[in-house]
Amino acid sequence: MPTFVTLVTLVVFKTFLLSLNENNKPNPTTKIAGMSLFINCQEAGDSMLDNGLNAPQRINPVRISGDVFFANERVPLNDQEVRERFDRELLVNTFWHSNTMLNYKLSSKYFDDIEQILEENGVPGDFKYLAVAESGLRNVVSPAGAAGYWQFLKSTGLEYGLEINNEVDERYDYVKATSAACDYLKDAKEKFGSWTLAAASYNIGMAKLYKRLNEQQVSNYYDLYLNSETSRYIFRILSYKMVFENPDKYGFNFVDRDLYQPYQFNQVVVENSIEDLAQFAIDNGTSYKMLKIVNPWLTSTKLTISVGNSYTIKIPTSYVNEAFHGADYELQE
Repeated sequence: MPTFVTLVTLVVFKTFLLSLNENNKPNPTTKIAGMSLFINCQEAGDSMLDNGLNAPQRINPVRISGDVFFANERVPLNDQEVRERFDRELLVNTFWHSNTMLNYKLSSKYFDDIEQILEENGVPGDFKYLAVAESGLRNVVSPAGAAGYWQFLKSTGLEYGLEINNEVDERYDYVKATSAACDYLKDAKEKFGSWTLAAASYNIGMAKLYKRLNEQQVSNYYDLYLNSETSRYIFRILSYKMVFENPDKYGFNFVDRDLYQPYQFNQVVVENSIEDLAQFAIDNGTSYKMLKIVNPWLTSTKLTISVGNSYTIKIPTSYVNEAFHGADYELQE
């Protein structure tokens, strides 16, 4: 009996399939006897379009055209391997939307000061993008202990004149750290002869870079075989340069209100120790929170000042925009 029922079922099902015509084909999701009947892919695509359905997104590759320069030094994009490395970083930072947008917003807060310091020290302006690549313009700490906007190790920071102790860490002062970075980069440029190699040494260290150049008997960054991080490093910097200088080209649309602005502040010179920074903030018309935000180099709750020394502390004067309205965004669309 079970065998007879099975045979009858198969005959009925086969008869049903043969009876289908163009007008009564089931749609792709119709299920019969636990099986799905599918129409071909082209017909499925046409059906989706007929029903007003579109692909969820259309993504175009980033296309590199023309010459590209870092610190006025040409990138050899005719070299296939170099071009692929650059393409990778450009793709990453073009389509890593949240990170790139946040970095761009922060750049309006810091770039004016950084550019001025670079110019005063004779360092090309492209190096501001090195700070973006290093820290995203945030006071972060790496697993190796590098800290601040320019990611100085403690030993290197001390070597280049930054004060680092239990109460003060000038790696977190982006103005002083930028000046120290300029000194490092100028030393590296003198040692290696190019700004590109100076930038690479910022990642791998001067001693290791010098060793790699000698081992491989080359004198150009783009000819070096390096560890993954350093081989990507220059291209990561370049990708930020490309996107930040042409945000619309890479699909990023901002209005003025989107961009973060520097805090306004007054500066006071302090020559005597401060036992309680919270009380010092209140006495100066601000809060401990804002005092620490605009002076992140203050790493303790107090500040000890030896005889004859002094510190300049920023006192924020405006950090609440009373005129802010959400409608201001719409006016700039």
